Amino acid sequence: MVNLQELPEFAAEWLAAIVLALAALAEWLHSRKVARVARLAFGPIRRPALWALAAPWLRALSFGALAWGLATLALIPPRTHSGDGGAASRDADPRHVLLVLDVSPSMRLVDAGKDQKQSRMQRARDVMESFFDRVPFAVFRVSVVAVYSSAKPVVIDTSDFEVVRNILGDLPMHHAFKSGKTQLFAGLEEAAKVAKDWNPRSTTLVIVSDGDTVPATGMPRMPASIHRTIVVGVGDPQTGRFIDGRHSRQDVATLKQIAARLGGTFQNANETQLSTAVIQDSFALDDESPFERLGRREYALLAIAIGAGLLALLPVLLHLFGTRWAPGAKPGTVEAQELDGKTRSRRQSVGIA
Repeated sequence: MVNLQELPEFAAEWLAAIVLALAALAEWLHSRKVARVARLAFGPIRRPALWALAAPWLRALSFGALAWGLATLALIPPRTHSGDGGAASRDADPRHVLLVLDVSPSMRLVDAGKDQKQSRMQRARDVMESFFDRVPFAVFRVSVVAVYSSAKPVVIDTSDFEVVRNILGDLPMHHAFKSGKTQLFAGLEEAAKVAKDWNPRSTTLVIVSDGDTVPATGMPRMPASIHRTIVVGVGDPQTGRFIDGRHSRQDVATLKQIAARLGGTFQNANETQLSTAVIQDSFALDDESPFERLGRREYALLAIAIGAGLLALLPVLLHLFGTRWAPGAKPGTVEAQELDGKTRSRRQSVGIA
């Protein structure tokens, strides 16, 4: 048995093209038959109403749209719903949260939080847990890129928050990298590779770092899929701590510059959580046009509605307004009265009452 969801999505376009070609051929054959009786159907002018000339094209296009819509719904993965009522986007147009997480040794220094008794990584975990508590997690896919001396994708498109929670724990992920300076821009480059094939404006990029040893140049270009960017700073921006013979603290100026160059928002979350306004703004869709919010599934439903509606309405419209030709005498006219008198006299001549 053939699994329809294993077929490529463009199979719907091929099917629609075939149906459109067959419908056009059928309309051409039908038009030849109509031309033979054009005088009976349309009167001396032998033509329908001007708008009715487009009816064959509308019918063919309606069949094509209906075929494409039905085939698309059969081919794309179905949309499921989570237990909390949120729609888990399993179709071709999911939304994403892409987290670039600094896992360098400086993130393990203890100078974060209101009492400065948390490590920077622990503070990052608390901030992100609060972040995901206020985000409709069921409708997003989460990806995490870890960065230190290089960058590595840790998880791609997960919908299980426990996986993300485990990554944000005290895992010593810096051991997976060679020792060196933090290359935050390498994490952005890796994030750009991960998100390059995603739908435009479908991704919120979140960067969590203390900003330590970030270079001044080399900012990578983000793909069109990145819609919003939040740069989160952790660590004491004033006192800081010593590590590897140097002084490390949250570099607020550098993180603000990164946020500005990415067109995003910076927030120092060392003592406070991310504001609800920042989170809501990062996931707001109000600035998108209605057409940007539609995915392949919604366009398929729209094509089915338009195609089926036209196929149902065209026969009625053609019957009522397809031609001005109205053979026969109208009731109440002199011609109708004369015709009625002739009919009565003919009936009387043959003995019909």
